[in-house]
This record gives sequence, structure tokens and C-alpha cells, in this order.
Amino acid sequence: MKFSVEIEVMPRKELLDPQGKAVTTGLHSIGFNGIDNVRVGKCIMYETNAASESEAHAQAEEASKKLLANLVMESYTIRVKAL
Repeated sequence: MKFSVEIEVMPRKELLDPQGKAVTTGLHSIGFNGIDNVRVGKCIMYETNAASESEAHAQAEEASKKLLANLVMESYTIRVKAL
């Protein structure tokens, strides 16, 4: 079966996010004063062939741990959907 996989990688909440701080400051400077605590991460999307949704999820989990996320500084969320 073919699956769509989306992995959202974000800085851990307990760590500073310099890029998020810069975006917050930029938004304030152009008049968006009600927006605070911006966090900037990345979204990785791909399609894969797997025998089941759980196999596709396990593959994404392994890829996240080995390459896509720095587990010391980042956390991740995986979404898998059949195509």
C-alpha cells in the first residue's frame, strides 16, 4: 500500500528558540503585537510503500530518530495516511 507521511519537528519547549524569537520580533515590528511565543520548526513530507500503516509509522519513527530530528533539542510528531 502507498502512504503519505508527515513528520513535524519542533524545538523542545524547555529550550530557547532563537529563530522563533526573531520571527516574534519581526511580527511585532510590522504591527502584529498580539502574537507571542512563536516556535519555528520543520515539516518533512514523503510518500512510501509499506505493508501497513503501522509499518509506515515505524519506518518514519526510525528515520526521525536516526536522521530527521536532533532528539537532544527537538521533538517530533508523525502522521501517516493511506493514499
